[in-house]
Amino acid sequence: MALGGNPVFSSRNFREQTGGGVAAGPRSSQDMSADQLRDLYSQPSASPAQTGRMTYGDVINKTILCFVGILAGAVVGWQLPGLMLIGLIVGLVLGLVNSFKKEPSPALIMLYAVAEGLFLGGLTGVLEARFEGIAIQALAATLSVFAVTLVLYRSGKYRATPKMTRIFMIAMGAYLVFSLVNLGLMMFNVIDGMFGMRDGVLGLVIGALAVLLATYALVLDFTSIQQGVENGAPAKYSWSAAFGLTVTMVWLYVEILRIIAILRGDD
Repeated sequence: MALGGNPVFSSRNFREQTGGGVAAGPRSSQDMSADQLRDLYSQPSASPAQTGRMTYGDVINKTILCFVGILAGAVVGWQLPGLMLIGLIVGLVLGLVNSFKKEPSPALIMLYAVAEGLFLGGLTGVLEARFEGIAIQALAATLSVFAVTLVLYRSGKYRATPKMTRIFMIAMGAYLVFSLVNLGLMMFNVIDGMFGMRDGVLGLVIGALAVLLATYALVLDFTSIQQGVENGAPAKYSWSAAFGLTVTMVWLYVEILRIIAILRGDD
Protein backbone atom coordinates (compact mmCIF):
# COMPACT_ATOMS: atom_id res chain seq x y z
CA MET A 1 0.00 0.00 0.00
CA ALA A 2 1.29 3.44 -0.83
CA LEU A 3 2.30 5.58 2.08
CA GLY A 4 -0.35 8.12 1.25
CA GLY A 5 -3.10 5.53 1.66
CA ASN A 6 -2.91 5.51 5.44
CA PRO A 7 -3.57 8.64 7.55
CA VAL A 8 -0.97 7.50 10.07
CA PHE A 9 1.70 7.59 7.39
CA SER A 10 0.56 10.89 5.90
CA SER A 11 0.53 12.83 9.17
CA ARG A 12 3.30 15.30 9.84
CA ASN A 13 3.96 13.77 13.26
CA PHE A 14 4.49 10.36 11.70
CA ARG A 15 6.89 11.73 9.07
CA GLU A 16 8.95 13.54 11.69
CA GLN A 17 9.16 10.50 13.99
CA THR A 18 10.19 8.15 11.19
CA GLY A 19 12.63 10.48 9.54
CA GLY A 20 10.29 11.30 6.67
CA GLY A 21 10.60 15.02 7.39
CA VAL A 22 13.87 16.88 7.13
CA ALA A 23 14.57 18.72 10.35
CA ALA A 24 17.49 20.72 8.99
CA GLY A 25 15.50 22.20 6.13
CA PRO A 26 14.95 21.13 2.52
CA ARG A 27 17.87 19.61 0.70
CA SER A 28 17.52 18.38 -2.87
CA SER A 29 19.55 15.67 -4.57
CA GLN A 30 21.34 18.37 -6.60
CA ASP A 31 22.99 19.62 -3.37
CA MET A 32 24.43 16.17 -2.61
CA SER A 33 27.55 14.58 -4.06
CA ALA A 34 27.53 11.24 -5.85
CA ASP A 35 29.11 9.53 -2.83
CA GLN A 36 26.47 10.99 -0.51
CA LEU A 37 23.67 9.83 -2.81
CA ARG A 38 25.16 6.35 -3.03
CA ASP A 39 25.46 6.14 0.76
CA LEU A 40 21.89 7.35 1.17
CA TYR A 41 20.35 4.77 -1.15
CA SER A 42 22.53 1.93 0.18
CA GLN A 43 21.21 2.33 3.74
CA PRO A 44 18.78 -0.39 4.85
CA SER A 45 15.13 0.49 5.22
CA ALA A 46 13.95 1.32 8.72
CA SER A 47 12.20 -1.52 10.51
CA PRO A 48 8.67 -1.13 11.96
CA ALA A 49 10.18 -0.97 15.45
CA GLN A 50 12.47 1.88 14.39
CA THR A 51 9.53 3.84 12.94
CA GLY A 52 7.41 3.40 16.06
CA ARG A 53 4.91 1.03 14.48
CA MET A 54 3.34 -2.00 16.09
CA THR A 55 5.02 -5.34 15.39
CA TYR A 56 4.15 -8.92 16.21
CA GLY A 57 7.14 -8.94 18.54
CA ASP A 58 5.68 -5.99 20.44
CA VAL A 59 2.38 -7.81 20.92
CA ILE A 60 4.10 -11.02 22.02
CA ASN A 61 6.30 -9.20 24.54
CA LYS A 62 3.39 -7.24 26.03
CA THR A 63 1.26 -10.38 26.22
CA ILE A 64 4.05 -12.20 28.05
CA LEU A 65 4.21 -9.32 30.53
CA CYS A 66 0.46 -9.62 31.12
CA PHE A 67 0.80 -13.36 31.71
CA VAL A 68 3.62 -12.71 34.17
CA GLY A 69 1.27 -10.34 36.01
CA ILE A 70 -1.43 -13.02 36.06
CA LEU A 71 1.05 -15.58 37.36
CA ALA A 72 2.23 -13.23 40.13
CA GLY A 73 -1.36 -12.57 41.19
CA ALA A 74 -2.22 -16.26 40.95
CA VAL A 75 0.56 -17.23 43.35
CA VAL A 76 -0.87 -14.85 45.95
CA GLY A 77 -4.45 -15.90 45.22
CA TRP A 78 -3.56 -19.58 45.57
CA GLN A 79 -2.13 -18.94 49.04
CA LEU A 80 -4.90 -16.50 50.05
CA PRO A 81 -8.12 -17.67 48.36
CA GLY A 82 -10.06 -15.07 50.35
CA LEU A 83 -8.71 -12.48 47.89
CA MET A 84 -10.52 -14.21 45.03
CA LEU A 85 -13.63 -12.03 45.26
CA ILE A 86 -11.54 -8.85 45.44
CA GLY A 87 -9.63 -9.94 42.35
CA LEU A 88 -12.87 -10.68 40.53
CA ILE A 89 -14.40 -7.26 41.28
CA VAL A 90 -11.23 -5.27 40.62
CA GLY A 91 -10.57 -7.23 37.45
CA LEU A 92 -14.10 -6.58 36.20
CA VAL A 93 -13.84 -2.84 36.87
CA LEU A 94 -10.39 -2.52 35.30
CA GLY A 95 -11.50 -4.65 32.37
CA LEU A 96 -14.31 -2.21 31.62
CA VAL A 97 -12.05 0.82 32.14
CA ASN A 98 -9.39 -0.53 29.78
CA SER A 99 -12.00 -1.52 27.20
CA PHE A 100 -13.46 1.99 26.96
CA LYS A 101 -10.22 4.00 27.18
CA LYS A 102 -9.26 5.67 23.92
CA GLU A 103 -5.56 5.33 24.67
CA PRO A 104 -4.05 2.17 26.20
CA SER A 105 -2.65 2.48 29.72
CA PRO A 106 0.14 -0.06 30.40
CA ALA A 107 -0.21 0.45 34.18
CA LEU A 108 -3.97 -0.23 34.20
CA ILE A 109 -3.56 -3.21 31.91
CA MET A 110 -0.93 -4.73 34.19
CA LEU A 111 -3.11 -4.05 37.24
CA TYR A 112 -5.93 -5.85 35.46
CA ALA A 113 -3.64 -8.84 34.86
CA VAL A 114 -2.62 -9.00 38.53
CA ALA A 115 -6.25 -8.71 39.69
CA GLU A 116 -7.31 -11.51 37.36
CA GLY A 117 -4.40 -13.53 38.69
CA LEU A 118 -5.76 -13.16 42.23
CA PHE A 119 -9.14 -14.42 41.04
CA LEU A 120 -7.78 -17.29 38.97
CA GLY A 121 -5.32 -18.36 41.66
CA GLY A 122 -8.00 -18.44 44.34
CA LEU A 123 -10.55 -20.24 42.14
CA THR A 124 -8.02 -22.78 40.91
CA GLY A 125 -6.71 -23.41 44.42
CA VAL A 126 -10.20 -24.09 45.78
CA LEU A 127 -11.00 -26.51 42.95
CA GLU A 128 -7.57 -28.15 43.14
CA ALA A 129 -8.21 -28.97 46.80
CA ARG A 130 -11.35 -30.82 45.72
CA PHE A 131 -10.22 -32.24 42.37
CA GLU A 132 -6.53 -32.99 42.48
CA GLY A 133 -4.74 -32.24 39.22
CA ILE A 134 -7.48 -30.02 37.79
CA ALA A 135 -5.14 -27.02 37.50
CA ILE A 136 -2.73 -28.81 35.17
CA GLN A 137 -5.62 -30.26 33.16
CA ALA A 138 -7.27 -26.87 32.67
CA LEU A 139 -4.00 -25.13 31.80
CA ALA A 140 -3.00 -27.81 29.28
CA ALA A 141 -6.45 -27.75 27.67
CA THR A 142 -6.44 -23.94 27.45
CA LEU A 143 -3.02 -23.82 25.80
CA SER A 144 -4.07 -26.61 23.41
CA VAL A 145 -7.20 -24.74 22.33
CA PHE A 146 -5.16 -21.57 21.84
CA ALA A 147 -2.55 -23.39 19.75
CA VAL A 148 -5.12 -25.14 17.55
CA THR A 149 -7.04 -21.90 17.00
CA LEU A 150 -3.83 -20.07 16.05
CA VAL A 151 -2.81 -22.81 13.61
CA LEU A 152 -6.25 -22.83 11.98
CA TYR A 153 -6.18 -19.04 11.71
CA ARG A 154 -2.71 -19.00 10.18
CA SER A 155 -3.76 -21.66 7.68
CA GLY A 156 -6.78 -19.58 6.65
CA LYS A 157 -9.29 -22.24 7.73
CA TYR A 158 -10.75 -20.24 10.63
CA ARG A 159 -11.32 -16.59 9.86
CA ALA A 160 -13.72 -13.92 11.03
CA THR A 161 -16.58 -12.97 8.70
CA PRO A 162 -19.24 -10.24 9.08
CA LYS A 163 -22.02 -12.83 9.36
CA MET A 164 -20.19 -14.91 11.97
CA THR A 165 -19.30 -11.79 13.92
CA ARG A 166 -22.98 -10.75 14.09
CA ILE A 167 -23.90 -14.22 15.33
CA PHE A 168 -21.06 -14.03 17.84
CA MET A 169 -22.27 -10.70 19.23
CA ILE A 170 -25.84 -12.01 19.65
CA ALA A 171 -24.60 -15.20 21.33
CA MET A 172 -22.32 -13.18 23.61
CA GLY A 173 -25.24 -11.00 24.69
CA ALA A 174 -27.33 -14.04 25.52
CA TYR A 175 -24.42 -15.65 27.37
CA LEU A 176 -23.82 -12.55 29.49
CA VAL A 177 -27.51 -12.23 30.41
CA PHE A 178 -27.68 -15.89 31.42
CA SER A 179 -24.46 -15.59 33.44
CA LEU A 180 -25.73 -12.53 35.34
CA VAL A 181 -29.07 -14.20 36.11
CA ASN A 182 -27.29 -17.35 37.27
CA LEU A 183 -24.94 -15.32 39.47
CA GLY A 184 -27.86 -13.45 41.02
CA LEU A 185 -29.74 -16.66 41.79
CA MET A 186 -26.64 -18.14 43.41
CA MET A 187 -25.99 -15.03 45.51
CA PHE A 188 -29.53 -15.08 46.91
CA ASN A 189 -29.45 -18.86 47.48
CA VAL A 190 -32.34 -19.44 45.08
CA ILE A 191 -30.50 -22.38 43.52
CA ASP A 192 -27.92 -24.78 44.89
CA GLY A 193 -24.94 -26.40 43.26
CA MET A 194 -21.33 -25.46 42.70
CA PHE A 195 -22.14 -23.46 39.56
CA GLY A 196 -25.87 -22.84 39.95
CA MET A 197 -27.76 -23.52 36.74
CA ARG A 198 -24.47 -24.36 35.08
CA ASP A 199 -24.17 -27.75 36.78
CA GLY A 200 -24.81 -31.09 35.12
CA VAL A 201 -25.61 -31.57 31.45
CA LEU A 202 -26.82 -27.98 30.98
CA GLY A 203 -23.56 -26.71 32.41
CA LEU A 204 -21.54 -28.85 30.00
CA VAL A 205 -23.56 -27.66 27.00
CA ILE A 206 -23.23 -24.00 27.96
CA GLY A 207 -19.54 -24.51 28.74
CA ALA A 208 -18.93 -26.06 25.31
CA LEU A 209 -20.73 -23.15 23.62
CA ALA A 210 -18.71 -20.68 25.70
CA VAL A 211 -15.44 -22.32 24.62
CA LEU A 212 -16.52 -22.01 20.97
CA LEU A 213 -17.32 -18.35 21.54
CA ALA A 214 -13.92 -17.86 23.16
CA THR A 215 -12.15 -19.43 20.16
CA TYR A 216 -13.95 -17.01 17.85
CA ALA A 217 -12.95 -14.17 20.16
CA LEU A 218 -9.36 -15.34 19.69
CA VAL A 219 -9.82 -15.19 15.93
CA LEU A 220 -11.09 -11.62 16.27
CA ASP A 221 -8.03 -10.82 18.40
CA PHE A 222 -5.68 -12.34 15.81
CA THR A 223 -7.44 -10.42 13.04
CA SER A 224 -7.13 -7.11 14.89
CA ILE A 225 -3.43 -7.74 15.56
CA GLN A 226 -2.73 -8.62 11.93
CA GLN A 227 -4.57 -5.54 10.66
CA GLY A 228 -2.81 -3.33 13.18
CA VAL A 229 0.62 -4.54 12.09
CA GLU A 230 -0.16 -4.41 8.37
CA ASN A 231 -1.70 -0.92 8.61
CA GLY A 232 1.18 0.47 10.64
CA ALA A 233 -0.67 1.16 13.89
CA PRO A 234 1.37 3.05 16.53
CA ALA A 235 3.45 0.78 18.76
CA LYS A 236 1.50 1.78 21.88
CA TYR A 237 -1.49 -0.18 20.62
CA SER A 238 0.43 -3.41 21.13
CA TRP A 239 -0.74 -2.99 24.74
CA SER A 240 -4.35 -2.97 23.54
CA ALA A 241 -3.73 -6.14 21.55
CA ALA A 242 -2.09 -7.82 24.55
CA PHE A 243 -5.02 -6.78 26.74
CA GLY A 244 -7.52 -8.28 24.32
CA LEU A 245 -5.64 -11.57 24.18
CA THR A 246 -5.35 -11.65 27.98
CA VAL A 247 -9.08 -11.12 28.48
CA THR A 248 -9.93 -13.90 26.04
CA MET A 249 -7.43 -16.34 27.52
CA VAL A 250 -8.71 -15.71 31.07
CA TRP A 251 -12.27 -16.36 29.90
CA LEU A 252 -11.24 -19.52 28.04
CA TYR A 253 -9.35 -20.87 31.06
CA VAL A 254 -12.28 -20.28 33.42
CA GLU A 255 -14.72 -22.01 31.06
CA ILE A 256 -12.46 -25.04 30.64
CA LEU A 257 -11.82 -25.18 34.39
CA ARG A 258 -15.58 -25.19 34.98
CA ILE A 259 -16.17 -27.96 32.43
CA ILE A 260 -13.52 -30.19 34.00
CA ALA A 261 -14.93 -29.55 37.48
CA ILE A 262 -18.42 -30.58 36.30
CA LEU A 263 -17.06 -33.72 34.65
CA ARG A 264 -15.17 -34.63 37.82
CA GLY A 265 -18.05 -33.74 40.12
CA ASP A 266 -18.43 -37.33 41.33
CA ASP A 267 -14.74 -37.80 42.21
